[in-house]
Amino acid sequence: MATQEKMKMVLLACGSFNPITNMHLRMFELARDHIEDTGRYRVVKGIVSPVGDGYKKQGLIEACHRLEMARLATESSDWITVDAWESQQPEWVETAKVVRHHHTEILADEDNNNDDVDTVRCGKRRKVMQNTNTENAHLNLLCGADVLESFAVPNLWKPDDIEEIVGRYGVACITRCGSDAEKFINQSDVLYKHRKNIHVVREWVTNEISATYVRRALRRGQSVRYLLPDPVVQYIQEHRLYSAESEKKNADVILAPLQRYSNTK
Repeated sequence: MATQEKMKMVLLACGSFNPITNMHLRMFELARDHIEDTGRYRVVKGIVSPVGDGYKKQGLIEACHRLEMARLATESSDWITVDAWESQQPEWVETAKVVRHHHTEILADEDNNNDDVDTVRCGKRRKVMQNTNTENAHLNLLCGADVLESFAVPNLWKPDDIEEIVGRYGVACITRCGSDAEKFINQSDVLYKHRKNIHVVREWVTNEISATYVRRALRRGQSVRYLLPDPVVQYIQEHRLYSAESEKKNADVILAPLQRYSNTK
């Protein structure tokens, strides 16, 4: 009996990455192990897509810096890369549109993986990804269980977007302490309907590194080494990022999705 060919899978992580932490990178490795262990998929690429400045989240520093830190963090990976498209849009882009954009890129794969691609990250060019042909690959949104649970927050997500992300593409969800992904899926009609499209990835060695904690430590002059990749720590120090002043940015501004969806009522 012939062995069934495994389907290709691309993992896409959207978020602030303010800054990117070791846990963000660990999520990719956990998800790849879990998904490949099903015997059905071969994960060929991971994509980090930092949100644009238009998201208006408190303490969100400029996309230029967040992109560069993400690039430095993934430099040693042979399968995770960083994409600047989302962050360079003039206004905040819904996650569903970002997923749709990358799915379109996969469908229109023109074998550009061996070309230098300028992502306009503070004047630097991203590493060249070798041997990552994503033609005909499936796409999953990679996130933590907190993101999955945020689907229930009023005016944070459009119901149609949740349906599209989970129903058409799929989600790889990493468990976190204090979050019960399976319970939430069971309680949500739309998630339960598409439960077969959701990979719940259990992290047995819990690691609750948060970017919020990292920024707090930096404001207080405390060490963040081993919470972030060393090149990211060095970049933060060189550019003097994350201060009491930067944390006040957007403090009086309503988060972009809440503005947009509240106005559509």
